[in-house]
Amino acid sequence: MPLGTLDRDPPPFFRQGPSALSKLAVCSALALLLMVADARFKVLQPARIALAGALYPLQWLAIQPVQWADRAGNYGSTIATAETAQEESRRKLSMQSLRANQVEELELENQRLRKLLDLSQRITTGLRAAQVLYDAADPYTRKVIIDKGLLQRVQVGSPVLDETGVIGQVTRVYPLVSEVTLITDRDHAIPVLNVRTGARGVAFGENSTRADALELRYMAANADVAVGDLLTSSGVDGVYPPGLPVARVEKVERKVDAVFARIYCVPLGLVSGATHVVVLDPVGSQIPERPEPASASQPTPAAKPKGGRP
Repeated sequence: MPLGTLDRDPPPFFRQGPSALSKLAVCSALALLLMVADARFKVLQPARIALAGALYPLQWLAIQPVQWADRAGNYGSTIATAETAQEESRRKLSMQSLRANQVEELELENQRLRKLLDLSQRITTGLRAAQVLYDAADPYTRKVIIDKGLLQRVQVGSPVLDETGVIGQVTRVYPLVSEVTLITDRDHAIPVLNVRTGARGVAFGENSTRADALELRYMAANADVAVGDLLTSSGVDGVYPPGLPVARVEKVERKVDAVFARIYCVPLGLVSGATHVVVLDPVGSQIPERPEPASASQPTPAAKPKGGRP
């Protein structure tokens, strides 16, 4: 091989250049210069903007998996939070609806109690307040059970009424409760007085045509009875005090071939929805006892003779 073709440069092991300390000093000085220049004169601002624009797609691609993971986690937590909030809202709405219903019931009960108190102040007979517990078990009768009995001196035959009118009569008395037969029961009858005409009659319970109705029976076909007439207790039976509201005439049927008219009435008392009632003492219990006849053993005074001495 000719000697001219040989590389005359020394091998890398023997090359001489700047030392490492010199390179560190130069790089440090250059870095310091660039920092001062950028801080004072913003010389690297264009380069920074260009570099940020060039690296943005790479940054966007790198951050997408992290964002997708966050969105998936947020979606699950958002659904759970929404379901919890919806359930809480439903619970609060149910409680508010229940409270609203309770407020309405309390207002209605307060109004009824005020009317009942006003009615009790106008009644001169003895009375006691009671509460309806439940309806009687017999489906073919119209009876209710109240929470007053023998211990509260409730008597058989005592009239029972609410704030709007008569609802029935006590038919059975137990130590703590009593059974009340409603005026709409088919076996119940109450003497009534037509306030408009002053005519007396007897109202019976009538459930064949409609529930909770009364029929004014044994009234002549030409009797003066009109729709809307008010019927009150006449007081002739010795049970109900006179003047208590009983019913209002709803329908009058007159036939040519019939002797009596068919008169249907609607009770004024809440026979199907009464809660608080008043139990009156029967009128017959307030009548004083009949005086005993004079004893036959007592001598009668002798009659003086006319015109003469004894």
